[in-house]
Amino acid sequence: MGLADVKKEYEKNTKLKKEDIENLRSWVQKQPHLPELSELQYILFLQSTYYSNEQAKKAIENYFTVRTLCKELFRNGDIFNPGIQMALDVAVISILPRSDPNGYKVVFMRLLDTNLDKYHFVDHLRMFDMLITLKMHLQGTNEGINLLFDLEGVSFGHLLRLSPVLAHKYLYYLQEGLPIRLKNIYVANAPYWIDKALAFFKPFLKKELYDAIHIHTDLESLYKVIPREIMPKDYGGEDVDYVKVLAEKNRKIFEENEEFFKEQEKQITDESKRLEKLDNYSNIFGLDGTFRKLELD
Repeated sequence: MGLADVKKEYEKNTKLKKEDIENLRSWVQKQPHLPELSELQYILFLQSTYYSNEQAKKAIENYFTVRTLCKELFRNGDIFNPGIQMALDVAVISILPRSDPNGYKVVFMRLLDTNLDKYHFVDHLRMFDMLITLKMHLQGTNEGINLLFDLEGVSFGHLLRLSPVLAHKYLYYLQEGLPIRLKNIYVANAPYWIDKALAFFKPFLKKELYDAIHIHTDLESLYKVIPREIMPKDYGGEDVDYVKVLAEKNRKIFEENEEFFKEQEKQITDESKRLEKLDNYSNIFGLDGTFRKLELD
């Protein structure tokens, strides 16, 4: 499976204009610290920001700068790294083939192995990012993405293994850099301690995204918004594989795209070439100290 066809992207996105892509490319070329982008990447950034050139510029700056500075999250994407291999054993993350009734893609996530000793938060963040990055390059643009977490088997001990610093870094990147339209976050089979989990993540989320979190204590209420038929077969889905098969496919697609991940690691900023030398990282983003709070190494 190759990367998304650029020509088809222009055909399916009628608001996508060549001149806007060229204007964005011209701006990037005047920023010597930024890496070279492919035309597909320009399309992803522009479409994800609803065709706003200014917002796309901010997203590009945020995306590559965070990926450069947060080495523990983005600079160890070897698919055969033991941490990544363990994460692939422990959890499944899959973009379901069929969209929800609003036309949004659903990123389905759940644990396969609930053994606490095998759960390492940083590796799961890395696996999530690797899969999302790969899929958006393979599938191209979409109208929006819903995240669906099935917490069946997740214990309070898993919550205690989360790192506030890593969560803050990644959620900043997810909201301000990653070229996707994040619409909703659904939590299924929510445990009794879900309020503590929400309290953990709330400081790192924009109000509009926090308000888009939907809690379901069972699956029946979830099916009112995410139809059963688009779910994996374990849940009664019609044309999606069983969860374990999805996990096996994840490992295969990672291995098939080893070179893609290697190229992604090379696509970073060169801070020595940044035109405006800055005293602190917050000025890179123009967000009044937001990034400084991430406690970068």
